[in-house]
Amino acid sequence: MINICSAKSKNDLEEILKLQQLNLRQHVPEADKSHQGFVFVSHTSSQLQELNAIESHVIAKDGDVLAGYCLAMTKSSREVIPSLIPMFEEFDALTFEGKKIAESNYLVVGQICVAKEYRGKGIFRNLYETYRTVYAPKYEFVITEISTRNLRSLTAHQKLGFQILKTYRDEFEEWAIVIWDWN
Repeated sequence: MINICSAKSKNDLEEILKLQQLNLRQHVPEADKSHQGFVFVSHTSSQLQELNAIESHVIAKDGDVLAGYCLAMTKSSREVIPSLIPMFEEFDALTFEGKKIAESNYLVVGQICVAKEYRGKGIFRNLYETYRTVYAPKYEFVITEISTRNLRSLTAHQKLGFQILKTYRDEFEEWAIVIWDWN
């Protein structure tokens, strides 16, 4: 049975890092990227701990095995991962429902990943449902960006209710900024 809970231990965070490494874009064969998905950012143990101390990451466990994770970031944690500062700057320039995002109280999905052997079993949805249950009382919405080449992730997010706010290109990639309104 899969248990969806908050990351609590150093071991939980180390398991996130292991799963992350397996699914980094540079480790996923090109032929698998669009239908299996991939993640972009590689975190350090201290970065994950710092983020988790602000708002706990949500994880899916099958006994002792990590089946998936959904990382939590806030506006106050924007400096923890320097490579993500441009993402936050893109968010700051947008408005949602007539209000500047920079003036909103929002949560950022720092990254979501489900282990290959657990895909297609509802874990992605369960991670997000728990994320919403835990954080919707505190935040207006959740926002993130997804590579437009990551069709599996983009489609899954849209099925869940995320809307594309903007698509833009940086020096590396084309990104879709997506938002899930919790109001």
